Amino acid sequence: MTDSGSKFRIFRFLKIIFCSFLITILLLFTIASIRTFSLDVNAGLQLARWEQTNNISLVIDHQQREELLANFKEAIRIPTVSVTQTDINTTALREFDRFLRKAFPSVFSSSLVRHELVANYSHLFWVQGSQPSLVPYMLLAHIDVVPATESDGWEAPPFSAQEIDGFIYGRGTIDDKSPVMGILQALEYLLIRGYAPRRGFYIGLGHDEEVNGFHGAKNIVRILKERGVQLSFVLDEGLAILDGVITGLEGPAALIGLSEKGSATVKLSVSMVPGHSSMPPRESTIGILSAAVKRLEDNPMPRLFGYGPERETFEHLAHKFGLPMKFIMSNLWLFSPLLSRILERKPDTNAFVRTTTAVTMFNAGVKVNIIPSHAEAYVNLRIHSAQSLQEVLDLIQSTVGDQRVKIELINGFDPLPVSSADERSLGFQIIKKTVLDMFPTVTVAPGICIGNTDSRYFKDLTNDIYRFSPVWFKPGDAQRFHGINERISKKNYEELVVFYFSLIQNCDIQKLPESHSSVHEL
Repeated sequence: MTDSGSKFRIFRFLKIIFCSFLITILLLFTIASIRTFSLDVNAGLQLARWEQTNNISLVIDHQQREELLANFKEAIRIPTVSVTQTDINTTALREFDRFLRKAFPSVFSSSLVRHELVANYSHLFWVQGSQPSLVPYMLLAHIDVVPATESDGWEAPPFSAQEIDGFIYGRGTIDDKSPVMGILQALEYLLIRGYAPRRGFYIGLGHDEEVNGFHGAKNIVRILKERGVQLSFVLDEGLAILDGVITGLEGPAALIGLSEKGSATVKLSVSMVPGHSSMPPRESTIGILSAAVKRLEDNPMPRLFGYGPERETFEHLAHKFGLPMKFIMSNLWLFSPLLSRILERKPDTNAFVRTTTAVTMFNAGVKVNIIPSHAEAYVNLRIHSAQSLQEVLDLIQSTVGDQRVKIELINGFDPLPVSSADERSLGFQIIKKTVLDMFPTVTVAPGICIGNTDSRYFKDLTNDIYRFSPVWFKPGDAQRFHGINERISKKNYEELVVFYFSLIQNCDIQKLPESHSSVHEL
């Protein structure tokens, strides 16, 4: 009787546990389903009734189109190449200065615009607003480009600006002369039409962004600090409009970068007494260093997906996916570990998941019959927003785990602060409105920039830095960035001009419309 009662109590206990488990699963599924529907209905801030700013519409006629394309092509043909901090084509930069003055006469002669050269080759423009009480903003771009040679396999010479099937080919067509020229062309058109902005703004064109911006952007920031300037927001290059790039996403998506990953370059080195190859030691400098590098590659940095701005990206885009991805992305509070394992399978999406580790240089040996006394490797890391530079260095030290390997930080910085993207974020909402006015079918979402830009130097002047230009990327186009066959369509370049033309006018609103929708957290 006692034995039977004991079994009954155990069975009853197990039944309660099982029922509780089922209820928990059902509750989680119900919450997830409601959240999926909620995010679907309230996906993003719908455009409310914005303050009227009497915007001038831009209609580009045939002659203007020919002129703006000719100017853009001439900009591409000037080889403003930065190789290293000490190897910059200053002759081309001086030529580019002369070209800008010729291409945009109204910009350089208007009483509303003040222009100055910074560090000899960078440009700073101040466009005066009629209402000084409105906090100014800043548009950033950079003049310099990375090296390119025709022997790399280009379909057209990289500084020819040759047209092929409606595309203009050349180094800088994407990075970053299309924003440079688009911003100035938009301002030129506005000034010709007699437009006087209410909100003043700056334009900064750095000349050495591709080699860290130590002279251009840093000196522009220094000048603005000395003048006590504070900015409402900064808009720089970074992310783009992705069309068919994200597998499973219905329609194009414009991603506006809220932050940048941090960066670090670390040198690993091993030194020992050299020897003859006929009497090799049990371990050589190359062998020791190779093992250390292999350990770094075999043990990637921890998954941190969901702890940075990338979470907002996927939640904003969730309603544009079909099931089951829509269900998963709408409930990252539950499915982040699952999605991170999916994303880490591809290099381009693995960058969202963790701090990435790339061994980029390996140097050792001077002669085939000498055991080298020294071997060194360089590792480049792009640091996830949820990690610090010091945490990454500590992980490298513990992963290498060999005191014979010297670890040196060559340079590095923490991830950038995350800018706001809510309904009260002036910069984000104006950029979003401008995109949606031009491209109503595009989904706008916040994003994370995995590369670095000049905008990182401006973090003391504003809380909000955004990285975006309306360049359309289709499958394969991302590889053109710093790669071969960089190009932009003539239509897309014209869209950039219209975008900045509209953005400058949209920035003249006094305040954002009242909030009218929200996503309720469950």
